[in-house]
Amino acid sequence: MSTTRKAIFPAKPHALYREHGYSPAIASGDLLFVSGMVGAREDGTAEPDLKAQVELAFENLEGVLAGAGGSFDDVVDLTFYMIDPEASVGLLLEGMKKAFPREPMPNVTAVGVNWLAGFQVEIKVIARVAGMGGSWTAKTQRSSREDIVPGDQ
Repeated sequence: MSTTRKAIFPAKPHALYREHGYSPAIASGDLLFVSGMVGAREDGTAEPDLKAQVELAFENLEGVLAGAGGSFDDVVDLTFYMIDPEASVGLLLEGMKKAFPREPMPNVTAVGVNWLAGFQVEIKVIARVAGMGGSWTAKTQRSSREDIVPGDQ
């Protein structure tokens, strides 16, 4: 039995998805593969303050997880990408403690990079969202893409 890929969008997607032509996340069975989340404002521009950018990246991630009917509790794999690890890692770990306040924690990989398209940090996750597989239907159109929600029939 083959599993169909479905695009997942948050309730309030920022402009980068449309502008660059990618999905915030792809659901395949009960797995959710989330694109790197950045601290993008609604218009797609970077939040200039690093702490606020990290907080907004976690908020954007939460919105995508909710779009799939999930939450931070469903995250199993977490990767941080950072332009300046010394300045960013403490803020990312602080955000992680808020997002994941109890065990089990997701596994984490942190990577220093030299370019993130004007952003300072990016957060990428893989989640397993129970009940997601096979129950997806299209709800509404967002530009040329479908907003997918679980169990909406």
